[in-house]
This record gives sequence, structure tokens and C-alpha cells, in this order.
Amino acid sequence: MLLAGRFTSTLITVVAITLGATFSVSAQILDAPDPAQMEDAPDLGYRPVPHGLEIPNGQEMGAPSSVVWTTQNRLLVFNRGPNPLMEFNPDGSFVRSWGQGEYLRPHGMRLDPDGNIWTTDVNGHTVTKMNPAGDVLLTLGTQGEAGEPGAGLLNEPTDLAINSVGEIFVLVGHGRGEPRVLKFDGEGTFLKEWGGQGTAPGKFDTIHSIVIDRDDLLYVADRQNRRVQIFDGDGNYLKEWAYKGLPCGLHITADQQLYMVSGFAGEILKLDENGKAIGANGQPGKGLGEFGEAHYMTMAPNGDIYVADTVRPALHKYVKK
Repeated sequence: MLLAGRFTSTLITVVAITLGATFSVSAQILDAPDPAQMEDAPDLGYRPVPHGLEIPNGQEMGAPSSVVWTTQNRLLVFNRGPNPLMEFNPDGSFVRSWGQGEYLRPHGMRLDPDGNIWTTDVNGHTVTKMNPAGDVLLTLGTQGEAGEPGAGLLNEPTDLAINSVGEIFVLVGHGRGEPRVLKFDGEGTFLKEWGGQGTAPGKFDTIHSIVIDRDDLLYVADRQNRRVQIFDGDGNYLKEWAYKGLPCGLHITADQQLYMVSGFAGEILKLDENGKAIGANGQPGKGLGEFGEAHYMTMAPNGDIYVADTVRPALHKYVKK
């Protein structure tokens, strides 16, 4: 452990074995706030509280990877435990779980305009579309096979988004695969791709999250490059926003307010139209509302914020002060 000024950090190496392949990933996990990675922004006006979810005996929740608030007014938690999809009522009461045995490493989860649920399995190399009842409607990729989209395969899909005409944009390449944006039509037919490893505009280093605004502009979290890049629907680079920490999960509300959770810096950030942080809450740590890695977030209709934390691991809830 290294001590420097007002913060500490721990360098860890994670060794994972999946499908017979062994690989290691090194990451600097913050134990306390690091001013060099924290955005200078006023208080967002939220405070942490216990999540209050009622998890029955036999319904273990693993490390939360992503969260959404469904069109049925329920919280859905995508997690890395034996019950990958766990659904709760607004009062925290348990509704159901599903997806047992169907995922290798849950990662991202989104809703489309029709309320369908989309998930990404980063080690299973698949994207799955389900209706609100959990019935599978479409699968992109083949479970356990990494490869190219032209051959009907994916390589480490992390997140996805759907635009106003139903086109699907999938991010691939979490560390071993080449980081790219893949574009499909609404039926899952591959159309085009762009990206690749690098730091130049239109290149990526760990491509991690994507949202689309009402003008069908794509906002892509380029995590290790510490920036969000903005593209049109054809992949033309428009601009980028730089950050001190690691942009992990993007969230856009119905009224087009953009939020971002910032990885190991453990911040929930409210962004203006130029990408500047205009509100912030959270920090690294082990206390209530403190993060190991702020991975993805969602917002309930009443404004409550839920953040999936894969490293601590925990599901965090923030309410308005």
C-alpha cells in the first residue's frame, strides 16, 4: 500500500480463468479520495442510505454489475452471483430472479424504448434481448465463442444502446479484445464498426459504456483514456470530454440529463451539455455510500440513485438530501 498526501491506493492483480484461458489485469483500487482523480464540482445534493432490498434466503446476490429501473416500475439488478437477474418492487420487496446458469460474467444492462431488457456477458461474448417477462427475443454472438461480428460473433461486449430507429450499438473489447463500436440493424444484422486500440480521436482503451441522446448522438465512455467521445450514428467523431478519473457508467434521463459514475474514484457526477461536472457525490472507501468501483447507475422515478459496485462489492443507494 502506498501513502501519498491525503489518499491511499492499493495495486492489485486479478487473475481470472475463463474457458481455459488465464489472464491478469492490474488496477489501482483507491482506498480513500485521491484529489488527482476527483472532479471539482459542487455537492450533488444526495446522501447515501442502505439499499433496503429484501433478499430472501436462497436468493444470494453477487457483485452488482449493472442496474436499471424497468417500465414495470421495478429495480432490476444484474449481478455476478448465482441469480444473475434479480427484480425488486419500489419498496424493496423481492419479486423474482432468473438467468441462473446462463451468464459467465455479467456486465452491462439497458432498456430499449419498448421496455425490453438487454444484457451483455463480457466473458460469454453475447448480448441478449429479453421482453419484460424475461423471455429471450434475440441473441447476438455465440455463448463462449469470441470472434468477429461478420462471422456472427462478439469479443467481450461491455455495453449497448439503441437509437430512435432501433439500430443497435454494441461496445466490444474489455481488455483482451480490440475495443470497437459495432452497429447492427434492429434484427441483429451487422452493418459497420469503428474504433481500435489507441489514444487518437475515434480510438479507445477499454471501451466501457454508451448512451444515445434524442438527436441520436452516441456518448461513449473510453475508460482508460479518461474521456467520453461523442459520435454520430455513422461513427463520425464529433468531440470529446476529458476527466480526471475513469469514466465507467453513463446514464441519461428522459429529460436528457446526463450522469456518469467514475470507477475507482467512486463519484456520481451530473454533467452539463459540455460534459463539465456540475454536481458530485461519493468517494472511495468502505463506509456507507463509499465505493470500490462505481460501475453503472440508474435513477428511480422519484430521483433515487442506485449504483452497482463490482469491487466492494455492493449495491449503493443515494437519496436527495
